[in-house]
Amino acid sequence: MPSRPDNRANDEIRPTTIEVNVLPYAEGSAMITMGETKVLCAASVEERVPPFRKGSGRGWVTAEYAMLPRSTMTRSERDGRKGRVDGRVQEIQRLIGRSLRAGIDFEALGERSIFIDCDVLVADGGTRTASITGGFVALALATTRMHVAGLVGADPLRWPVAAVSAGIIGGEPRLDLSYIEDSAADTDMNCVAAGDGRFIELQGSAEQEPFSRQEMDELLRLAGSGLTQLFALQRQAIASAG
Repeated sequence: MPSRPDNRANDEIRPTTIEVNVLPYAEGSAMITMGETKVLCAASVEERVPPFRKGSGRGWVTAEYAMLPRSTMTRSERDGRKGRVDGRVQEIQRLIGRSLRAGIDFEALGERSIFIDCDVLVADGGTRTASITGGFVALALATTRMHVAGLVGADPLRWPVAAVSAGIIGGEPRLDLSYIEDSAADTDMNCVAAGDGRFIELQGSAEQEPFSRQEMDELLRLAGSGLTQLFALQRQAIASAG
């Protein structure tokens, strides 16, 4: 079998760390590192909601995503310089927002919003899945801070949320693709799940050859294994915050 670029086993995630409280002013923050990919995630609580939520007593969670100009091998322009938000960026931040909203009880949150900012410092594949995994840690720290401050009664968190990629390269199903693997993948899948194993969102696509149900099941099996590890890392990171 062909070896992976970093010599990992096909069912092995990249070395992953989650550092908490990296920003002094955010209600919650985390730096997630998966291999060479690094994403800084910050949760900000604001006492306002979108117009469609006003008067409902229910809160909101949304996300923004950006890549620093030199997070990749060549410099990219900032969205502000382009005068518009890149379509890929819009798609990714909507995914992050949808995923994290699935883990929140909006009634318990109350009529306020939590903004999750995910800034990619280094991009080597899996930035959207890393943003979701790290973004949840920032979100959890923010809700804990709110609870301690007496802003909320019940914990607004329903369950943990994490995400990981899987794909097929040269006929091999592999977990947690780096950029060099992702760019060569025959099939690429992003899997978002709750802590009890239920899926929140699946994004799977074939570049050329369609994939079979058997191959899809194998990718989901790999993703489940990786998610179990990521949920454990999230728990450790949140506990380390004190």
